[in-house]
Amino acid sequence: MKLLGGHVSVTGGVRNAPERARTVTCDCMQIFSKNQMQWASKPLDLEDAEQYKANMVAHDIRETVIHDSYLINLGSPDNALLKRSREAFLDEVVRAKHLGVRNLIFHPGAHMGAGEQAGLKRVADSLNWVRKESGSGNVRFVLENTAGQGTVLGHSFEQLAKVIGMLDDQKNVGICFDTCHGYVAGYDVRSSDGYEKTFDLLDEVLGIEMVRAMHINDSKGKQGSHLDRHEQIGKGFLGLECFGHFMNDDRWDGIPMVLETPEGEKGYEQELKTLRSLVVK
Repeated sequence: MKLLGGHVSVTGGVRNAPERARTVTCDCMQIFSKNQMQWASKPLDLEDAEQYKANMVAHDIRETVIHDSYLINLGSPDNALLKRSREAFLDEVVRAKHLGVRNLIFHPGAHMGAGEQAGLKRVADSLNWVRKESGSGNVRFVLENTAGQGTVLGHSFEQLAKVIGMLDDQKNVGICFDTCHGYVAGYDVRSSDGYEKTFDLLDEVLGIEMVRAMHINDSKGKQGSHLDRHEQIGKGFLGLECFGHFMNDDRWDGIPMVLETPEGEKGYEQELKTLRSLVVK
């Protein structure tokens, strides 16, 4: 069974997110645990967290994944920014633990001119530091594949594998496959043959069991363009046939597959209906 949902707002408190998600027919959801564009944040309200857990049950939302702040760069060569990023990511882990969220999704980072290998090592060192400081393996670090714009790391399966290979704890780690990012980074998930080859390669390089979540987004950019611009389902270069591959692949059953499309919650109900209609009975 496919677990479909979208990224929903936590305005007014994280307790409100499950009802918002159910209103637009989500089975699962993605949230920010704090303002994604600010470094400073108030500590998580523990009463709000407990009510969130109750509302997850009340509204039958099967799973939540958290996406970290966009400000964080675990591969930064700037020591001050790196320190700030590591501490902010540690805070994300603490929040996920309080909410009982297993999967914390993040972009690996950018090397900012320091070079790919130095950047990948810095990302791994950052994750090792956070894991040591958090003192628990309860939260899984889920690296998202990226579009590969500029000096952004994580746009190839090989880069993701290099980071994972340098981690002290390789059990509590996973991958989030973003359909738009994968396509504009050069992976042909659009054609049937290309789709099979892409995930055969992922299985060879990382292991298919490493996929713990997916971002289901159409793309405003062409294959290999590195343009990180999401589009509504069926309205971009990926098209409906592509999403039919994902919706009928048993390997993704039970994995949270969330929309991050431009209209947000306003468009989710229709887009989820479209995705569900692609399932071959």
